[in-house]
Amino acid sequence: MNNALKAVICAGAFALGASVAWAKLPPPPPLDEKGKAAAEEKKAKDAANAEKAKAELAAAEEKAIKNRDANLKKAGKPIPKPTPVAVASAPPKGAAPKSQSNTQKAEEKTKAEGKK
Repeated sequence: MNNALKAVICAGAFALGASVAWAKLPPPPPLDEKGKAAAEEKKAKDAANAEKAKAELAAAEEKAIKNRDANLKKAGKPIPKPTPVAVASAPPKGAAPKSQSNTQKAEEKTKAEGKK
C-alpha cells in the first residue's frame, strides 16, 4: 500500500470520527423525585466542601504569614504592616454616569450632525 492511499484512509477515518464527535446528543430526561433529591444533596455537599476549602485556605494563609513574620524576626528585619484593601461599592442610585469614551462622543456627534 502506498503512502497516498494510507493518507486518504487516515483522512477519511478522521473525518468520520470528527462527525461522530460533533453529533448532537439528545437532551437528558427530566429528573424524577430521586434525581431532584440527589441533585439537592450534591449541591449541599458542594457548598459544604467550598466552605471547608475556604477555611483551609485561610488557615494556610495565616500559617504562612506567621512563618514569614518569624523568619523576618529571626533575621532582624522589620515586619511589614498589612496594606488595607478598599472594597469598591456600587454607585448610589441617580448618580451621574461616568465620562463617555471618545467613540461614544464621536457617535453622538455624527448623530447630531445627521439631524441638521
